[in-house]
Amino acid sequence: MARQARLRRRPRSRRRAVLASSAVVVAAILAGVLATVAFTGRTVLLDSCSLSDLRPISLGENSFLFARNGALLGVVPSKTNRQPLKLRNMSPWLPKATVAIEDRRFFEHGALDYQGIARAALSDLQAGHIVEGGSTITQELARNLYIGHSQRTFGRKVREACLAEKLAQRLTKQQILAAYLNEVFYGRHAFGAQAGAQTFFSTKAQRLTLPQAALLAGLPQAPSTYDPVLHPQRALARRDEVLRAMLDAGHITRREYVQARAAPLGIRLGKLYSRLHQPNFFGWATTQLIKRFGARRVEAGGLRVKTTLDPRLQAIAQRAARDVLKTPSDPAAALVAIDPRTGAVRAMVGYLPSGRRMQFNLATQAHRTTGSAFKPITLATAISQGVSVYSSFYGPPQLYITDPQCAGPDGPWNVHNYADEAAGTMNLLDATANSVNTIFAQLVAKVGVRNVVRMGHRLGIRSRLQQVCSITLGSQAITPLDLTTVYATFAARGVFRAPQAIALARGPQGKVIGRLETKGKRVLSLNTADLVTYALQGVIQHGTGTGANFGRPEAGKTGTAENYQDAWFCGYVPQLATCVWVGYPKAEIPLLGIEGYGSVFGGSLPASIWREFMSQAVAPLPAKSFPAPVSFGSTTISGSGTYGWSSSSSSSSSSG
Repeated sequence: MARQARLRRRPRSRRRAVLASSAVVVAAILAGVLATVAFTGRTVLLDSCSLSDLRPISLGENSFLFARNGALLGVVPSKTNRQPLKLRNMSPWLPKATVAIEDRRFFEHGALDYQGIARAALSDLQAGHIVEGGSTITQELARNLYIGHSQRTFGRKVREACLAEKLAQRLTKQQILAAYLNEVFYGRHAFGAQAGAQTFFSTKAQRLTLPQAALLAGLPQAPSTYDPVLHPQRALARRDEVLRAMLDAGHITRREYVQARAAPLGIRLGKLYSRLHQPNFFGWATTQLIKRFGARRVEAGGLRVKTTLDPRLQAIAQRAARDVLKTPSDPAAALVAIDPRTGAVRAMVGYLPSGRRMQFNLATQAHRTTGSAFKPITLATAISQGVSVYSSFYGPPQLYITDPQCAGPDGPWNVHNYADEAAGTMNLLDATANSVNTIFAQLVAKVGVRNVVRMGHRLGIRSRLQQVCSITLGSQAITPLDLTTVYATFAARGVFRAPQAIALARGPQGKVIGRLETKGKRVLSLNTADLVTYALQGVIQHGTGTGANFGRPEAGKTGTAENYQDAWFCGYVPQLATCVWVGYPKAEIPLLGIEGYGSVFGGSLPASIWREFMSQAVAPLPAKSFPAPVSFGSTTISGSGTYGWSSSSSSSSSSG
């Protein structure tokens, strides 16, 4: 058996010896061929490729979002992090370290280093496959730009060499080195010097120290193998190898070498590409950008975006919610503030008293029933049909609506006032101020529920609305952003402007590619909008929303969903519209026994948050009065004949 094993081993040993000797011979021949190419065959090589026929592989660069005052909100998440820089904006240690370890003769040879190629060829032939590339920095750049990291073959190396020669004809050595340092992969999604510096050291490339630059320069050879977080000892050895190469090349002194080797790795993982300020608004703004410019351009297009968010108002909103909802077990709150003159969203807050962060954006994704905060949409529908706000209605504590459009599976629609209070006879102004359900039930039947749904969409609601008469009492689920848009349209005197997050967007070269779109679309006549505002002023002056009053001309409306599961206050001054929602995010749980209120309604906690926010938010702005309506409607209607008494158990009710 031993003899048979020896016999099996001998041919292998002989084959290895033959291969080794053949490799030496072939390597010598190849070196000669390469030398011939260097001096006589360059023209043939250059004819084998063309830069003009190729599109560079685009790594892209990160897009950044900033608040209205220039403060960074965050970086759009991307698979590749990259921020191109000029060579003069990098630490001088980094190019020196890169040249020393990657291509010591970079400034001496052309696009190709024929000595290096011959040396690599010998190693490759001895191994029987590609083990050493012998590539120059110019070749690496050509690969990064045009080829990518495909399988290493001799054919690919020839193409790479050709492209490198073409690049060398087009760019100077400094330009090639700068381009390489902006494209090379350092690991952990970091491409280029700036991303590498931020990722591993939380600093700019310009501030890299000698040991830091040496560590970065050593990573491209094998980013995973030398990852300083996962393999600190390997990374340290590789860094010291780079420092030694710098010493041998004369880039550093012996003293600098010793001091740098003594330094620890000093890894301080950066959060620039992951940390978000105001994540709810940031996410919504990013979604708006993607709809406008496309995902690829937003994620890797190098955009610089100034958003509409006002950090002062954002801080005031968070403080207002915190000052009112003080107990960790309290419900959540959402607040959205919009400049009605432009559609710019100035504040967007989702607040949890427990301090936990939600991945869910309460302001833009939470669809909750609005209660009586929807009634102004029904009022606007009536006024737009010419109905006078002085039309008289009787508001009994309970009634059923006999109109067929309001009928349900159990027959006529049965409606209750809050706490079954009798409102008596009053006009639409007083019915709005006191939020009388039985009067608005009659009104929706008269103006037509289909028209109310249309009006809701015209004013800014993007959520789906069912054509049911209970919509007037807020039975439909709407986001805080949508409802704020409706009230902003009222504040803009009937001009709808879509809520916007983007004030100014620039491309990677600084060219403006997008601005805030302020034109808007008129959806209500001036007089109709002014009449709605006139009615909503009464809510704060002497109606259900007196708790929101802070002493200047204001208009608004309370809203409390059935069973007290959602509570709202929405209102505005001419310069700012704001909605506040209070409720439990995970379920429709009644708001009972919270901060001294047995039952939370729109005029309580939401109105308090609204008042605290608005009083501070608009304090620097002049107090402006609302324009007075020029007429109060030409058609007077009444509630006679649309209701009757009922003891049916099927009913709809909301308060304030």
